[in-house]
Amino acid sequence: MVKHTKPKTLYDDFVRKNGPGEKNTHYCPGCWHGNAHKLIAEVIDELGIQDRTVFCSPVGCSVFAYYYFDVGNIQCAHGRAPAVGTGAVRALKDGIVICYQGDGDLAGIGMGAIMHAANRGEHLAIFFVNNAIYGMTGGQMAPTTIVGQKTLTTPEGRSAGNEGFPLTMCEIIDNLQAPVFIERVSLADAPRIFKARRAIKQALTNQVEKKGFSFVEILSPCPINWKMQPPEARKWIISNLEPLYPVKNFRNLAEAPAKGDVLKPVSGEEMKKMFNVEKSISVKSGTQSISEQRVKIAGFGGQGVLSGGILLANCAIAEKRTTSWLPSYGPEMRGGTANAGVIISDTQIGSPLVDTPDFFIAMNGPSLDSFEQSVAAGGTVLVNSSLAGRKIARTDIKAIYAPLTEIAQDAGLVAASTVAGITMYALASGVVDVDTIKQVIPLSIKRKSLVEENLRVVDAAARYYRENLAGK
Repeated sequence: MVKHTKPKTLYDDFVRKNGPGEKNTHYCPGCWHGNAHKLIAEVIDELGIQDRTVFCSPVGCSVFAYYYFDVGNIQCAHGRAPAVGTGAVRALKDGIVICYQGDGDLAGIGMGAIMHAANRGEHLAIFFVNNAIYGMTGGQMAPTTIVGQKTLTTPEGRSAGNEGFPLTMCEIIDNLQAPVFIERVSLADAPRIFKARRAIKQALTNQVEKKGFSFVEILSPCPINWKMQPPEARKWIISNLEPLYPVKNFRNLAEAPAKGDVLKPVSGEEMKKMFNVEKSISVKSGTQSISEQRVKIAGFGGQGVLSGGILLANCAIAEKRTTSWLPSYGPEMRGGTANAGVIISDTQIGSPLVDTPDFFIAMNGPSLDSFEQSVAAGGTVLVNSSLAGRKIARTDIKAIYAPLTEIAQDAGLVAASTVAGITMYALASGVVDVDTIKQVIPLSIKRKSLVEENLRVVDAAARYYRENLAGK
């Protein structure tokens, strides 16, 4: 009879780490992240929620949790697991969302994210591994490093006067009204581990029952960065960490009634009112098959570069394409450099970065200088000849020259020069239809008084293209 076996929620082999047959984790010798993983996986098995669970792991020692857990996994930006988890739990009606975070990640980089998620009472189970140090990046002082503790960045020991006092996260979160469960546990010995498992089960049960926000802090040894043997490290938790971080339950409202769904369903009509959409559009789906079209628009602030990118992305969405929009801009409101990358595809987009555009719209000379060399061979550059005084230097790409600023100015709205560029892109590439642009503009422009001016720019740009550029 088998009494003990690996939880089915954990992969038998860690294929994602190093291929078939891999049994070892990436954790250091003596690290107890593996024990925390096993406890969580056992409870997932016990509750029968494996197919509903989403594991959010950010930068830090937990970053490779997707190596081990056979559940939904999302890699999150440093400290942002609660923010990503909020999106996941609101999108997945029956989802069980776990955020597994370290002390530097949660209490340092992500302090804002965790506090606001807790204050909203999101349906999340937060497992906060506190080993009082930045473990993955060399052993620097963490927000939870205790006074007097020596780390790479506090070689003489943490000083309250110099580095401040350590943060006690359970106590801080206990000041908020919304959380339903807050407990600190320890992995220092077997009795403490059994108690930790009970807390983990309660936190996950709360998610199953839609009770609200649950926070479990786990004191765990880091013998490598503490420069101790594993048995010594576990004793050090009891003698040094637990006096500052007492192991206890701070709050348990498990008997409280379920809060229900986080968000009230919003009807289509309510959504239109919310975003001031007065009418919907009806356009035909794009007929041209697209594997992936990468577009870069660049100019100076005030030319409408970023809003032009949004307009193009919205046109692609209206034609039932997959799209992404990624802006880049300086701190200036006007006059600074700005560019936007838009990807349009008939398939899933892996990354929003547009490093080698197929089509580049250069709204001024400096932008042409900056990005001409990045255009993919065989690609196209649309040059705003009103503000770019030179021809392109490359011979392996196509060039289109058009006075976009003059066209927009003559049509009555010089600020819409990028709209003229988007119109010419549509005609030159065939990826979106000019009629789609005209239907999307009234929904995209916040200042309704400028809708007619933008539409005139579209007509003027289309007329210029057909009279001067079509077929060339």
